[in-house]
Amino acid sequence: MHKDVLLKHLLLQHKLVIADVQLIAHLPKYLLYWKGRFLEQPITDFCSEIKTNSTGPVEKQERYFLLCDVLPEDRALREKLQQKRLEEVLEQQQKEREDRSFHRVCMFCNDEFTGNRSDLLNHMAHEHAFSVGLPDNIVYCDELLDTLQSKVDNLQCLYCEKTFKDKVTLKDHMRKKAHRRINANNRQYDRFYIINYLELGKTWEEVQSEDDRELLDDKDDDWSDWRACPVSAVCLFCDLRHVPIFLSVFQEVHDFDLQHLRAELNLRFYQQVKLVNFIRRQIHQNRCHACQGKFGCRGDVLRHLRERQHAMMLPPARTWNQPQ
Repeated sequence: MHKDVLLKHLLLQHKLVIADVQLIAHLPKYLLYWKGRFLEQPITDFCSEIKTNSTGPVEKQERYFLLCDVLPEDRALREKLQQKRLEEVLEQQQKEREDRSFHRVCMFCNDEFTGNRSDLLNHMAHEHAFSVGLPDNIVYCDELLDTLQSKVDNLQCLYCEKTFKDKVTLKDHMRKKAHRRINANNRQYDRFYIINYLELGKTWEEVQSEDDRELLDDKDDDWSDWRACPVSAVCLFCDLRHVPIFLSVFQEVHDFDLQHLRAELNLRFYQQVKLVNFIRRQIHQNRCHACQGKFGCRGDVLRHLRERQHAMMLPPARTWNQPQ
């Protein structure tokens, strides 16, 4: 049965309203659980009762039952289903990271990319000013790229989805209308972003606005060439741009050894992402990530980290190991 049909049936036939149903990770398992519980105990033991037309005649009043996560049992069930889905999604993301069979041509130019999906995503962000988000925040990447490629092949704007007569007209439209992005209101893209599997009520656009702001700044408005250049990104601590040597720069210049911390703290992949994002935010705010000392400029922060040897010192995990 279709989800909307099922929810309508529950509302009309059983007077049951499920709060924030769109945020439930696995609705069939959720409903199966509560079906069993309702057979064991009255529905009023779990649901808040809502009366319509409560000030009117009794015969015109209707009773509805609200099932929501204010109930600890419901909250625990939602979190359990969400955690299970998150584990599955992270496993899928890890497979994509380790998969070296990837091969694809950029949808905006003729550059080919092999072995690493992030190279293509970074290329589109830096060279074509089209960012779908940081590679570490994306899952089911091939499906996302297939979706975008299909729209471009059909001469469809990736933001407003309006269709144009040729590629030149489409390109000009996306540039002039600032449509070099995907629409945050298009729920079709939700499943491609890790953030949607982490925290209730938080959307993928927050990842793009919070984590990718640097990718969208200082972009050339000219799309006339649609050509590629070497992929680059910004160092965690300084303004150096060069992907392949980042780990050596961290260690040799900034005395920061991410690989050592990963081994010492037994960090899983997404914990590493959260740690790096936390340190990046602190540095951006001219703050020492270890002692939280505030400084006047980034140079002072880096000098402090070096002199006090704070680069490898971390605050309690609860400070940085938070949902993003």
